Amino acid sequence: MSFAALTSAMVVRQGAAPDWRHFQLPHLLYANTLVLLASSGTLEWSRRRIAAAPYGSVLSIEGLSGLYLTLVLGLLFVAGQVIAWRQLAAQGLFLATAPSSAFFYVFTALHGLHVLGGLAGLVYVLHRVRLTGGPGPRAAVGAAALYWHFMDGLWLYLLVILVTRV
Repeated sequence: MSFAALTSAMVVRQGAAPDWRHFQLPHLLYANTLVLLASSGTLEWSRRRIAAAPYGSVLSIEGLSGLYLTLVLGLLFVAGQVIAWRQLAAQGLFLATAPSSAFFYVFTALHGLHVLGGLAGLVYVLHRVRLTGGPGPRAAVGAAALYWHFMDGLWLYLLVILVTRV
């Protein structure tokens, strides 16, 4: 809901003021998008491997390695976002420079915080999966995957909004 409210505020603010400043988005955002989509793929692959393992059995290293790879790709995405902010800062675009740059920073920071929350959740799930292979941890992997896929979809939405509005 917060992203919908921010989108609405951005559309109203852009149309109501002559101080809206369009700028070129860092190209790194597109590479970051691929990294985030790849992380969703590795998490889904891992979720399926873990779900297919018989209860009480030792989970395969393949299923666990997908969770680790998802963590690495998620951290890479967040690091890429920070680098993109630094690229904009090098161009003189900061949070308070213009309304358009303010919305860019707010959207990407808020999404980044949600991704960090997802990473914390993945660490917790990985810990639970490593301790037991029962139904609880498997359900946790499913819930984490659902959240992570939602973050991917949300990022794609934000990227379209930023490309078309900023």
